[in-house]
Amino acid sequence: MLRFLLELLPALLLGFWGGRRYPTLSGRLAMPLVRFGVPISVMGLLLRGGLGGEMVVAALLAVLAITVMLLLTQRLAASTGLGRPSLRLGSCIGNTAYVGIPLALAFLPSEALPISIGYDLGATLLTWSLGPMFLGAAPMGRSPLWSHWLLNLSSSPATRGLLGALLVQWTPWRSVVAEALWWPSRTVIVLALVVVGMRLGSLSRDAVSLSPMRLGLVPAMVVKLCLYPGLLLLLGFVLRLNPLMIQAITLQGAAPTAISLLLIAESVGVDQERAAGLVFWSTVLSLITASLWGTALSLLMPSGG
Repeated sequence: MLRFLLELLPALLLGFWGGRRYPTLSGRLAMPLVRFGVPISVMGLLLRGGLGGEMVVAALLAVLAITVMLLLTQRLAASTGLGRPSLRLGSCIGNTAYVGIPLALAFLPSEALPISIGYDLGATLLTWSLGPMFLGAAPMGRSPLWSHWLLNLSSSPATRGLLGALLVQWTPWRSVVAEALWWPSRTVIVLALVVVGMRLGSLSRDAVSLSPMRLGLVPAMVVKLCLYPGLLLLLGFVLRLNPLMIQAITLQGAAPTAISLLLIAESVGVDQERAAGLVFWSTVLSLITASLWGTALSLLMPSGG
């Protein structure tokens, strides 16, 4: 737990301070980071952890778990306070790239990184493919929907990093490249956390208007930070996955609500305030809840770490 907090807190606090003073700075830094830094980071992490079928399994598990949670929350929307689509979507899509990967690095061996990245790929593709329509964007025909999905797939930094790792994987220089990219990969993660902190800092300028009680965010936060990781843990046991896979997907589930929820809400003009509040407060609370999940999983399945 201490290692996780020591890795996250300094970067988040630095970014938070910068975001409070310069609210638009995160947007200017995020573009080159996502375009160039994240693919290099994903490539380095994958080469270090190794590529295998577990990535595909993790991606499919992400799609399955998100779908199950969306169906459950829709069925129980009236009795759980999750009537709005933004709250239901925010209760199961997580910031796996910027918080979930550091979680895996802090609590699990490097062999878990491909599982974590596979989960991120599956969740990201599902989120950007169906998220706008789920929140209420105008329906599109089949051709525009597929072109939109393919565009997101090709432009995803995780996809570009995966392709780079696949190209290097079969060359004699795999170990050399993996070693050379390891510390740059870790540096990109730290910079990404600084950008997340900046985004939180800019959001905190309106913290009063983002009150979780006023916006009805508490049920969604409980589901995202407590019940959704529990669902992934249960799926892992039911499907009899190996301990490392169970730990990795559960930790990804423990990540706070993804910033992509806010980006989608802003793009379709629906529930931006609730999306911003859910991203902000779930990230703050996840510093405690995600650490507790990591510690509990280490105690429950010590062989996986």
